[in-house]
Amino acid sequence: MDKKKAVDDTEPGPAPSRPVDRFGFIKPEQGTSPDGISKSKSIHERERERDGRRIKKWRKMIGVGGSDWKHYVRRNPHVVKRRIRKGIPDCLRGLVWQLISGSRDLLLMNPGVYETLVIYETSASELEIIRDISRTFPSHIFFQQRHGPGQRSLYNVLKAYSVYDRDVGYVQGMGFLAGLLLLYMSEEDAFWLLVALLKGAVHAPMEGLYQAGLPLVQQYLYQFEKLVLEQMPQLGQHFIEEMINPSMYASQWFITVFSYSFPFHLTVRVWDVFLYEGIKVVFQVGLALLRFCHDELVKLPFEKLLHAFRNFPEEATDPDVLLPIAFTFKVSSRLEELEKEYQKKLEGSNASTSTKRSHPLKLKTMSRIGSRALSNFTNSEK
Repeated sequence: MDKKKAVDDTEPGPAPSRPVDRFGFIKPEQGTSPDGISKSKSIHERERERDGRRIKKWRKMIGVGGSDWKHYVRRNPHVVKRRIRKGIPDCLRGLVWQLISGSRDLLLMNPGVYETLVIYETSASELEIIRDISRTFPSHIFFQQRHGPGQRSLYNVLKAYSVYDRDVGYVQGMGFLAGLLLLYMSEEDAFWLLVALLKGAVHAPMEGLYQAGLPLVQQYLYQFEKLVLEQMPQLGQHFIEEMINPSMYASQWFITVFSYSFPFHLTVRVWDVFLYEGIKVVFQVGLALLRFCHDELVKLPFEKLLHAFRNFPEEATDPDVLLPIAFTFKVSSRLEELEKEYQKKLEGSNASTSTKRSHPLKLKTMSRIGSRALSNFTNSEK
């Protein structure tokens, strides 16, 4: 790959002709009621005021360039957890994400590695990455220009990871993780945070979300279905009667950590907590969405349920409403139990006397669910 094409070019794109929100997404021209606009404004104004009050506390907590972070976390872990749950100030979000994910340490231990991967290595996934780039946050000004700086940065990060971890390579859905990170940090920083997530620098590795057959997706969907039945038995039974399973609505929640089709102000708040507390947060937020909409969902038939999963009410996606509900679900120990249960079922299936018959069926089922999980990554609704 030519060096001039590989490295991030800072050529400016054309100025957007339509207004953008505070995160850089182009605002829709129509379709929002005055009441909806006022609600959206109130959410953003509330977040701006909160950020202003908290920035000083956060700067003192992390120190210059994050120099005080580890010391503060050791001394005041409960304060850190509480402040992260309330939301990281947007101007500090990129730095804090690197600190809590462990990616800053990975970068410092691997000088020059990213540049080598981008410039001097080739990837078998390059054409796939190029094909999918325009589908990632297409309404954000950073990624709108074809072959512009945003799309080139996204290509570089995804290509570098596909070379760094050839077992995973590139899978649809990874672009939303990388794209989200690029809105808050440089290419190299985004790459190492992606590595930290998938390889498990702090929490359990997530690479199984993207490996052949999507094995970790299968596990998470199994666990989530069980949790829905246990936490909301009426709704869980209704889903069974309507033949609704989590692969029809929750796969993207796990594969992109709510970065695909949810309002961005919710996405970043979820990521604040997810990077600090781990994958349990995705389960908690998913359960909270269903809890919030419970009384409506239990009345809906199959097709209307699928529509409802794609169109949650605005209040349900307000992080100050949804996250407190999410944190009421204590799922850590139950997730561990369900993981063991799932692994035992897999082992039993593999050890079955009908291995020759059941194994292809299992692969076929995984392939079908995997295809469903990835089939909707076409155009983001943001």
